[in-house]
Amino acid sequence: MSTVAEAAAARAAATAGPDPVTFAKALTTAMADAMRADDGVIVFGEDVAKLGGVFRITDGLMAEFGDQRCFDTPLAESGIVGMALGMAMNGMRPVVEMQFDAFAYPAFEQIASHVAKMHNRTRGRVTLPMVIRVPYAGGIGGVEHHCDSSEAYYAHTPGLKVFTPSSVADAYRLLREAIASDDPVVFMEPKKLYWSKDAVDLEALRRDFDGAEAAERAEGRAAVVRPGTDATIIAYGPAVPPALAAAEAASAEGRSVEVVDLRTIVPFDDETVCESVRKTGRVVVVAEAQGFASVASEITARVQERCFHSLAAPVRRVTGFDIPFPPPKFEHWHLPGVDRILDALDELQWED
Repeated sequence: MSTVAEAAAARAAATAGPDPVTFAKALTTAMADAMRADDGVIVFGEDVAKLGGVFRITDGLMAEFGDQRCFDTPLAESGIVGMALGMAMNGMRPVVEMQFDAFAYPAFEQIASHVAKMHNRTRGRVTLPMVIRVPYAGGIGGVEHHCDSSEAYYAHTPGLKVFTPSSVADAYRLLREAIASDDPVVFMEPKKLYWSKDAVDLEALRRDFDGAEAAERAEGRAAVVRPGTDATIIAYGPAVPPALAAAEAASAEGRSVEVVDLRTIVPFDDETVCESVRKTGRVVVVAEAQGFASVASEITARVQERCFHSLAAPVRRVTGFDIPFPPPKFEHWHLPGVDRILDALDELQWED
């Protein structure tokens, strides 16, 4: 009896897929793998060592790598980034955490004036392999200073790369790529996705990253996460799940909606975006940040400049409102949801 049960268990184990992994676990694993691969990778920030970060993303790193490679800092974001800047100039690969999106603003002078410009200022002689991790956006019932979508500030600053994953696999892949980059990366992590799960084989992701050529990396390459023929939704980071949900709802009405996940805002993948737009002819851009002077504005402009003659209707945007982030009870009105996205799709001049 026990032999039969053991055989059945072995067969089940052989045919079962990988266990579900959280977005947060993928990020933690990416940092740990990078630290094992390179002694120059150092993680620090407010409460990242003993506590493991306010969202526990760095949990266990100090225990494995010691307090010289994962350590806590004072509450001084400008000092944190300034110290990382000096370390990167001297050959290390620091990864720093800003506890919340708006907490990074005190460090913005360092980021915009020095981190972004050092490579150009030195005519390429100095590289800055550093990562600034920024938990951002809403969906967690937080208040102002805890739910900002600040990606446009960084995307508007020449010299910075801006990554923002929306899936568990991309959380691992893009963070490994960010740490390996010789350019500074602002790594925007959607807070509401930290507890999302997917059946991902982290060991396989590790092997893929270690064996991948530079041309196979995800940086600068958008992903078509749902194919379609009638319209395109372009989204990134926290806006991708509602975009996918809206595309699924639209399919019940007989509309085939493609969803493009940018993955990296800078560099921007015009090729994949334009290929989708030229195929479908209708576009909705979805982003949590306010719409005025935003990344969504830039996407809209790029699409209309490059694909004007392929468009059957003007590009529509579904974004947060042009207000400070609202109190928790009102954030569901503020954030782009399925109904608002479907309304925008309805406005794309469909023929009866």
